[in-house]
Order: sequence, then C-alpha cells, then structure tokens
Amino acid sequence: MKPLRLPPALAVTFTLAAGILSAADSSRNWPAWRGPDHTGVSPTANPPTRWSEQENLRWKQPIPGAGTATPILWNDLVFVLTAIPDGDGASGSPAKESPATRQKFTVLALDRTTGKTRWERIARVQVPHEGHHKDHGFASASPVTDGEVLVASFGSYGIYGFTLKGDLLWEKDLGDMRTRNGFGEGSSPALFDNTVVVLWDHEGDDFIVALDRRTGSELWRVNREEPTGWSTPLILSSGGKPIVVVNGTNKVRAYDLATGRLLWEAGGQTANAIPSPVPFEDRVIVTSGFRGSALQVIRLGRSGDLTGSDAIVWNRSKNTPYVPSPLLYGTHLFYLSGNTAMLSIVDATTGTPGTDAERLPGIQGVYASPVGAAGRVYIAGRDGNTVVLKNALKLEVLATNKLDDGFDASPALSGADLLLRGRQSLYCISESR
Repeated sequence: MKPLRLPPALAVTFTLAAGILSAADSSRNWPAWRGPDHTGVSPTANPPTRWSEQENLRWKQPIPGAGTATPILWNDLVFVLTAIPDGDGASGSPAKESPATRQKFTVLALDRTTGKTRWERIARVQVPHEGHHKDHGFASASPVTDGEVLVASFGSYGIYGFTLKGDLLWEKDLGDMRTRNGFGEGSSPALFDNTVVVLWDHEGDDFIVALDRRTGSELWRVNREEPTGWSTPLILSSGGKPIVVVNGTNKVRAYDLATGRLLWEAGGQTANAIPSPVPFEDRVIVTSGFRGSALQVIRLGRSGDLTGSDAIVWNRSKNTPYVPSPLLYGTHLFYLSGNTAMLSIVDATTGTPGTDAERLPGIQGVYASPVGAAGRVYIAGRDGNTVVLKNALKLEVLATNKLDDGFDASPALSGADLLLRGRQSLYCISESR
C-alpha cells in the first residue's frame, strides 16, 4: 500500500518515515535516510543540477571523526552522526582505526544556513568490542526524527532519544553485536508514531525490537534466524494497519507493528541482503546483490510463506545492487549493479526495463543510494563525482559534478539544498543567489 497518509482535511497526518507530522512538514524535510516517503524522493526539493567547489556551494563543513550515516534535515537543523577517535595515535581514518582506539559516539546538530555547529552531544565514550569494514566506521546508521524526537543509533554502543534541542530523553543498550568478519554495523532505526523499530541481525541471537519513542522502553521483541544484516526496516500500511517489512538473507519478513506478530515471509534473496525495502502502491520491492542477484516485487495483504507464490508480482535475477538501495521515482525504479556504476531503470509496475545495466559516465564505484527531486535523479560516487539524470526510463545524463571528497553516505534533499556527506566534509549544494 502507499505510505501511511490520512485525508488532507485532518489536522494531523501520519507519514511513513516519521511519527506525527503534518503533510507539509513531511514533504519539505528529510526526516530519515530515504526521505519522507522512504522511496528516496523529495516531493518538494529543487536542488541545483550543476555544482563544483566554486559553483553553487552554500557551505562546506569539516566533520570530525568518521561515519557513513546519511545526514537528515528538519527545518533549520541538519543532524549528523559520527565516531571521533579519542586518545593518542587516533587517526580519524576509518580504514586505520581498530577496536583498541576509544571512540566518542557523537551527535551533531548543524545550522542549515551556515553549516556551523548548533549543538554537539557525546552519547558514549567507549573502546569498541570489534572492528569494522575498511570502507566504513563506527557511525553508519542514520538518525531519524518526527520533528519532536531525534533517534540516534550507534548499535552496540546504544540507541538514544534526544529532543531537537539536544536534551537526552532516554538511552537503550541492546548488548553487543558480533558481525560477520567483523564488518561492523549499519542498520538504521525506523520510526512511526510512538514506535521505534530496531533490527538486530548478527552472528549471535537475532531479534527485531520495538521501543517507545518517548521513553525507550521495550514494547515487543521477536527472535529471528538470520546472519549479520545491514538493511533498515520499512514501516508501511497494509490493510489499513502499519506493518514492518525487513529484508533478509534467509527470508524477507513482515511483522505487525503493534504486536510484532509475523505476518508473512518470502525466500529468494541473496547473501548479505543490504538494500532496504521500497514501498510501491500495494506492493513492496526488495533487492540484494552479493554472490547472486535478486529483485522481487511482493504484493501486500497475504499471509504465511509467500515463496514462489503469485504474491511475487514480478522478479529479476541480474544486475541488482549490493550496498545501494533502489530509488523509486513515480513508476521508475532505478538500481545499480553490485557496487558499480552500472545502472538499470525499469517500470516498477511490469518490470520492463528501459535501461539495462548501462554505465554511468564519470563515476566508478557507488555505495550511496540514489535520490530524486524536481524530475532529476542524483547518484553520488565514491570518487567524488555525482551524476545527475533525467527521471526517465531511458538513461539521459544532465550533468556530472566533481567535488574534492569521496561519497559513501547517501545524499539528502530539502528545499533548494542537496546535502552530500563526504569522508572529510559535509557539503550543502544550493543555487547561488
């Protein structure tokens, strides 16, 4: 079904990615890492098509420490999570840090107009119990907000609820994850109404847990059987009720948001199912692309084991993404092949491809998920180049833009602004006045 929305006449509207928001607040902010509707699209933003270090750059702010968490925006604030090495010999480079280096797990609130720090909160100072993949660090989960509470997850190092002024409301310790090959953690929390959902798939006892956004108290917990996972849960409506859909190596599963009851499951994904599910009308789109390829469009409203059933509306088994999540822009589904710059664009209704694994010019590898606004699609590369495309089934490049940093975090969009978090700095791209 579509993201949760009530009739416009109602004063309060529920949205997919955040709690109690007005429709206007939802559409003009970027409250979660895949935007207000969890599709990767901003319905109101209109950022530039072209930029450089000299053109259409509102500000460039160095971010201490390291992290690949996508920044989020709410009105005049930008929220960023980072892990800052604390102690002698700390390099600040995620590839060089080890668990022996104490980290300051930090939440930053920046002024959207200037990029200057409005407040900074160190959630915890701790020596990590294990390391991480060389390409990311100890702050990979993106925060989420409903305009009242900011939820920041550092995984094994705590889940935290803050006011937007930086006052700590609660903290929750769910224990220590043991990730496959010590690759680290990265699943972001999901938020709807008063419920925060956290996924805890690792090499130990797995579970999915719901917390009260006001207090952090546990509402329910359900055990799972999965290897380490990095996908972010998706909350959407099915049959008029909110459900949670979670991608997974063994099974894609859906849970009742109110109780945690398992509603349905479907096999067919590959190992390391990282991309997050995407809502599309009365369906959900799930992808994975490590040691194989899988894309499934699953019709909602069913129950039980849906593997191989007619609930799978269509599927593809080639050129699907490993790390980047897909972008759904209208009925156009954009997705990359593995972590490469090979792009496919298909009709989400039928699965018919308009572009089949064509190479994007000017970029090499991609970890960041594509985003869209104003009829354009933005794909940021690890080498610092960002390709801007027309929202169309056929590949049409509008611009390729180069900055002096590399991008692994996904972009964020709001108003006239495009936020790009590099390995060193956070950029705010906006039309020069």
